[in-house]
Amino acid sequence: MEIQEIYCPQTMDKCNFIKHHSGLSIYICEMNGFSTTEALFGTKYGSINTMFKTGADKEYTTVPEGIAHFLEHKLFENEDCDAFAQYAKTGANANAYTSFDRTCYLFSCSDNYLESLKILLGFVQDPYFTQETVDKEQGIIGQEIKMTNDNPSWKVLFNMLEAMYHSHPVKIDIAGTVDSIAKIDADLLYKCYNTFYDLHNMVLVLAGNVKTDDVLKVCDEMLKTKENMELDTVFPDESYEIVKKEIYGTLPVGAPIFNIGIKCKPLTGYERLKANMECFIAGSVISDPSAPLYKKLIDAGLINSTFGFEVFEGDGFFTLIFSGESKDPRQVMSYIIDEIESVKAEGLDRELYDSIKKSTYGGAIRESNNVEAVASSLINAFMSGVEPYDQIKVLSEMTYDDVQKALIERFDTKNMLLSVIENKEAL
Repeated sequence: MEIQEIYCPQTMDKCNFIKHHSGLSIYICEMNGFSTTEALFGTKYGSINTMFKTGADKEYTTVPEGIAHFLEHKLFENEDCDAFAQYAKTGANANAYTSFDRTCYLFSCSDNYLESLKILLGFVQDPYFTQETVDKEQGIIGQEIKMTNDNPSWKVLFNMLEAMYHSHPVKIDIAGTVDSIAKIDADLLYKCYNTFYDLHNMVLVLAGNVKTDDVLKVCDEMLKTKENMELDTVFPDESYEIVKKEIYGTLPVGAPIFNIGIKCKPLTGYERLKANMECFIAGSVISDPSAPLYKKLIDAGLINSTFGFEVFEGDGFFTLIFSGESKDPRQVMSYIIDEIESVKAEGLDRELYDSIKKSTYGGAIRESNNVEAVASSLINAFMSGVEPYDQIKVLSEMTYDDVQKALIERFDTKNMLLSVIENKEAL
């Protein structure tokens, strides 16, 4: 079992990578002088992975939406006790999350990290489901789904995705629907667990006050070697064009909130990371509070300080989103379209580009001194199919022309839509 050192020439940081004989990928960043430890144990299994097969399957299996999130909830309980009770004895803070493309189990601590690591590796590899506990969880998650449906920021996003994507499961709530989770049973949970919680499909990350040799001793003791399942996941065919230009919903909000989304062609690996960073810089230059667009919108009384921009991407999807509050979201969208077409023709503000690129690069450098941020960046890299320090590399090599080209190619105003949540009391 070879320990490979990965080095970042820009920051002089380094981490160790180990391909464990069990099949698990392990990243360890020893951060001398830090007193805390952050650990994540993750699998490439999220809400979008509803269609899959293994090397032993002849056909693809399609499972109910929300099952990855459901499985995350259930894995904390085993036959004897739950994992939180075990963590209470070591003093670690533990949690878990399911997103579109991953499920991760994590803890942070100041002491006893090896004991906490044993708990983490133990319960994640020891599923215990019964129909009785599944039935109970359906009620709990059903309530969670209803609560998120009443969250304006959540609803405006998923309405936008519904109006943007024809078939891709990114448009479905991570927790699924009340109807979809009603189809989940113990046998289905075990099938999904045995398929996706294959160590060849998983990663372990530790950062902070850790020693590689000590971590590997625990891994040798705890990891259960299994045959590679040869997992294959697929998504329905998705056209480039959006479904519709506008979608509206109503919830109790003080002012209408909006997501203005641009649907882009999806990418993978390093090209996806590069496009993400280039689009983020381009969108940030356009939407920055010192930029002309922001000043126009503020002077017209159309936005407030909630206005912002983000890149939302993953396996099979890539979206650019302007968001905020406005009395007239349609007018905001019109201003944004005009500004995008203007900077495509005339070029982005070079001075503002330089400032935002330096700020973004500086932020990435500062995160190398944050244990939680380092652990997150390592697991993000694995899940995205890139190397640990590729984000720093992309930012250090990025040019104005790269960003301008990404703006012209990916900010397609003809593939833009408006999602709005209005106050139902005002209608």
